Amino acid sequence: MPSVAHQLNIEMAGMAESAGRALVEVRLGGRRGGAGAGIIWHSEGLIITNAHVASSGSLRVTLPGGATLPARLLARDKERDLAALMVEATGLPTIEIGNSRDLQPGQLVLAMGHPWGVKGAATAGVVIDVGSEWPEIPGPTKEWIGVSLRLRPGHSGGPLIDANHRLVGINTLMAGPEVGMAVPVHVVKAFLSEMLAVQ
Repeated sequence: MPSVAHQLNIEMAGMAESAGRALVEVRLGGRRGGAGAGIIWHSEGLIITNAHVASSGSLRVTLPGGATLPARLLARDKERDLAALMVEATGLPTIEIGNSRDLQPGQLVLAMGHPWGVKGAATAGVVIDVGSEWPEIPGPTKEWIGVSLRLRPGHSGGPLIDANHRLVGINTLMAGPEVGMAVPVHVVKAFLSEMLAVQ
């Protein structure tokens, strides 16, 4: 009979595989060095990332299959640190959208991205809390998912995945030595609805 650890390993690998199919790399045109991440929201080329990843200039997106395409910035919200990009592609792999309002402290999550240029890297942790009570973070009050994991340069804009392989947040920043913060997916939905009338 497989051990609990073995079953957990299988589950974690499945989470990473599910997210990896829709994980992209986002790079400013002409920039050398690091890049951010993004997630394919719609199979017709709509991609979500952080506003600070898509900060300025021409953008290029590398798809899961390795193709690199120019990307058009559709919308950007610095307050929520979200941006929507479009690439000319169809039939792209997507990920199931979860419900970030249902997250509870202690639940297992996985963050994906390209930290320090390592493609499709994964890091795991548990939810600390979801909400707007994060006094350590400067600026306007907004909603966050706090997670006990370490985000690194290149995780920004990548997906935060729950144990059911669903997207629940967009990785954004570190708020402490072992506290990563993500924008909840219900905030992403509101951003898309307000900025692009996308449901």
